[in-house]
Amino acid sequence: MPVLISMLRAVNVGGHGKIKMDALRALYTSLKFENPQTYLQSGNVIFKTSERNLDAIAKRIQSAIEKKFQCNTDVMLRTTEDFRAIIKKNPFAKRADVEPGKLVVFFLAADPGNEAHKAVLDQKFAPEEIHATGRELYIYFPNGQGKSRLPLPRIYKLLQTPGTGRNWNSVTNMLEIAETLQSA
Repeated sequence: MPVLISMLRAVNVGGHGKIKMDALRALYTSLKFENPQTYLQSGNVIFKTSERNLDAIAKRIQSAIEKKFQCNTDVMLRTTEDFRAIIKKNPFAKRADVEPGKLVVFFLAADPGNEAHKAVLDQKFAPEEIHATGRELYIYFPNGQGKSRLPLPRIYKLLQTPGTGRNWNSVTNMLEIAETLQSA
């Protein structure tokens, strides 16, 4: 049975979209997903399902969250195989100067296409470095994300699709959970 990784946008950030993770796991169980496991408090849920239509699953989760928690959030879904590919494509992998906690992968709801990628890459946000590929943006924040002046709302506007970011440590840890769940 396939394992999916869902990431909710803007959950438990800055006092908005508060959802307790045990309640979120219970919601996923009520949606007939198997063995949902949360990671951190930011709306990451790894679960098994026999369903294959990721768009339909994301819409179903989003609708259930809105109904149960009165919280409007976007749901980004990826398979275990997607996460493996994301890790393999890491444009910073061979650089020794990149700190994993300062590398963030932004998971986009849809592939915005080459023109949108180019529009984002044409922006200059030094010292941040941006790489775009498909439904992911890799952004390195050498001084930390909290000190960055990179305007993420402007980035999302250029991309014309919502997204949510997770640091590299979270990405690798969520893949580990997914692989463990897949082998169980």
